[in-house]
Amino acid sequence: MSAHLAQPGVLGQIHGYGRSLNFRLAPGADAKHGLGRFADGFDLGWGAVGLGEPLVRGVGGEIPGLRTFPAFSGPGAVVPSTQQSIWVFLRAPDRTALFDRSEAVKQLLGEAFPLNDAIDTFTYGEGRDLTGFIDGTESPVGDHGVAVALIPSGEGRVGSSFVAVQRWVHDLKHFNGHSQAEKDAMLGRRQDTNEEIEDAPISAHVKRATQEDYEPAAFMVRRSMPWSNGVEQGLEFIAYGASLDAFERVLRRMAGLDDGTVDALFRFSRPISGSYFWCPPAKGNRLDLSALNL
Repeated sequence: MSAHLAQPGVLGQIHGYGRSLNFRLAPGADAKHGLGRFADGFDLGWGAVGLGEPLVRGVGGEIPGLRTFPAFSGPGAVVPSTQQSIWVFLRAPDRTALFDRSEAVKQLLGEAFPLNDAIDTFTYGEGRDLTGFIDGTESPVGDHGVAVALIPSGEGRVGSSFVAVQRWVHDLKHFNGHSQAEKDAMLGRRQDTNEEIEDAPISAHVKRATQEDYEPAAFMVRRSMPWSNGVEQGLEFIAYGASLDAFERVLRRMAGLDDGTVDALFRFSRPISGSYFWCPPAKGNRLDLSALNL
């Protein structure tokens, strides 16, 4: 198994506090030097790191299967692409540690990689989305999670992973204006028991996104967390996989591109960002960038 080569932040437990940061590559910057400096200084105990296709190509590398997040639209559903160069997801037991780690990351990346955006995340209840429904019910765990999340072969790639990061904004006022039965029907589960509703509408989120309904099955290891800035709120969707194909197939079906039926999730929520990244394997407590000849 390749779990010992994975970044701890990929398969590790979700902490109470998180921060999702996206960095872009500055024009004319020395990407190799900047990335090497960051890899030497980043402590993998702080969280997880992903590298986007623009950066991988910028240092003269190529990771099979890595691509830029696609932008597309379905019947009334818009999925944007906001591809960035580096994604860092920090996790911490308190906000003091989160702040210190964020400052350290920004200092390591320096002027070569300006911060493009950041959002603080947190656990809500016992792992629920802000709608009150339990999130990530069918996310694989144990050996299955390892097999789903980690790339099993390739020089410098064993134990690495791909990740899809997508920020959703929830209109909770609209959602909470529905009856409990209507809410349950939109998600396809009963909020109080988390039991799947067998006769839920075809547009129910469960009907659109159930991983076993795809051929091959579209399993992903989810590490999503709610966010709120006091004005807006939603979900920072984070899904790891040995391939990006599973996530993309599910998202296209959710947007109605398979059969014209749009996921009911789009009635009260919308994605405002989307990026794909490659999460390098670990070598001790540092990133292993040998696949990029760094």
